[in-house]
Amino acid sequence: MTVDEALTIAREAIPAAEARLLLGFVLGRPRAWLAAHGEAVLDEAQARAFAGMAARRVAGEPVAYLVGRREFYGREFGVAPGVLIPRPETELLVEVGLAHADGRILDLGAGSGCVAVTLALEISGAAVTAVDVSPAALAVARENAARLGAAVEFVESDWFSAVSGAFDLVVANPPYVAEGDPHLDELRFEPMGALVSGADGLDAIRRIVAEAPRHLEPGGWLFLEHGYDQADAVRGLLDAAGFVDIEQHLDIAGIVRVSGGRRF
Repeated sequence: MTVDEALTIAREAIPAAEARLLLGFVLGRPRAWLAAHGEAVLDEAQARAFAGMAARRVAGEPVAYLVGRREFYGREFGVAPGVLIPRPETELLVEVGLAHADGRILDLGAGSGCVAVTLALEISGAAVTAVDVSPAALAVARENAARLGAAVEFVESDWFSAVSGAFDLVVANPPYVAEGDPHLDELRFEPMGALVSGADGLDAIRRIVAEAPRHLEPGGWLFLEHGYDQADAVRGLLDAAGFVDIEQHLDIAGIVRVSGGRRF
């Protein structure tokens, strides 16, 4: 079977771009090489590996887990089934964080480490701490930090429980999907603990907002990513907790996806 034949067969079940990405991964070749070597012949092991990956993709397994990586903020991050796959909308949280970065920074719910590592690399001399309750997620985050050359302190913690000291900026991409949300079936391969947070999806955000003032320097900022329909609720939580100068930031679709405020 040639490269072109393998791609033609796969395109009957999965998008062409995904087929090229998966075959390039199996062969260890860039997509440009595939286009220029359509007559190259796959050996039996390569053909079997590609067919297996295509079948897993048809079953719904995310491409990022199949190839073990996902691009975020112009860098490639390793991912594994134990961590949430980095998403483009979370780059907004990074942008907002960069605009308010000053002094010590804390990233809650590090996952793959994409937010903490990016902030550490984008801000010269940044003192970044990242926490996650999952040892598996922290292992992935540490690997990403080491590979990309980011100085980040990682702590296993249930939100603020094992964190000491006060920070000038706290950012968080916590779980915010409501239990029973119909979209969860599409996300079944990702860790539910990183996605679901109570009946209305706000349990984790409530806890973070309530506890954050004790871990912020006076005038320090808290920013959270949240669901497309949670902007009003999150603003109300921030206001009730005494945050001032509340900001709400729009994603590229014009939807409020990041909200935060300053400790009074």
